[in-house]
Amino acid sequence: MEWQQIIGFYHVVKLQSFTRAAEATFRTQSALSQQIKALEKEFECPLFERAGKRKPRLTSAGESFLHFAELVLQGSEHLKDDLEAIKGNRRGHLKIAAPFTTLYHLFPGIVRQYASKFPQVELTLLDRPQQMVIDLVRNGDIDFGFTLENLVPGSLSTIRWKQVETVVIVPVGHPLCAMKRVSLKQLAKYPLILPPGHLHHRGRMLLEKEFQKKGLDYRIVMESSNIELSSVYVESGLGVSCGSIIRDLPQLKMRKLDFLSLGHLFGPEHIAVVMRKDKAPAHYKQAFIKSLFEEESAADSKSAGSR
Repeated sequence: MEWQQIIGFYHVVKLQSFTRAAEATFRTQSALSQQIKALEKEFECPLFERAGKRKPRLTSAGESFLHFAELVLQGSEHLKDDLEAIKGNRRGHLKIAAPFTTLYHLFPGIVRQYASKFPQVELTLLDRPQQMVIDLVRNGDIDFGFTLENLVPGSLSTIRWKQVETVVIVPVGHPLCAMKRVSLKQLAKYPLILPPGHLHHRGRMLLEKEFQKKGLDYRIVMESSNIELSSVYVESGLGVSCGSIIRDLPQLKMRKLDFLSLGHLFGPEHIAVVMRKDKAPAHYKQAFIKSLFEEESAADSKSAGSR
């Protein structure tokens, strides 16, 4: 078994294509195919099912070898990180994915401070919807993801970060503001601005499920994938929206909006850091997680001091 054979096999699985894997590993497709055949000859069993022109599909032996390949490649990355640390270098790669709202409201200061402490770390940020973030973490394509904690499957590890609240977003002075507690019946009377249906947003799914359970008619006038866009159209009077927010964000305070709690209908929510259980983060990756809570502590101290 050779190092390049492991790398070639791994790329075929991850890219779901011999052609793309060959390009990614700077080999011809023929050379890559020979590497896979050499592995199969050594193990005396097929790693991929041969079924016409379908995407590569692993056999049971292939699944076992994929697990081995992931551990080996992960170990290689950790070794590089450890050697850089021994040499006194803070060098490495850190790849993170989160929804737009999280990146827009919560990350700028954190990223700025982290980049100043670890200038040699190549940081990549991806704006992705929550389910895609989870898929990227599960597949090992990113180091950390940020999503609502209750969306994360038990096969992944989470660290609870920030509490969020499910609210109705309405223009200042809207009739719903006079209600002590917004009911589903009251909410259904107004045009709704909700996340796109294809994103399977938990808030929308729960809301529609409850509407249907109670036999309430409702009308969606706009689909919006982030709170910022929704807020613009709520403020303009197009409709009301529902979303998960962190109270007292300056960007939201700048608009003429009210945020009415739906805590009595939806349980508590938290944004969580998501990672794989089989990956121990390198020191500079652990430092990023630490910086999340340092920033939060600093913000809490500043808030307490201003009272």
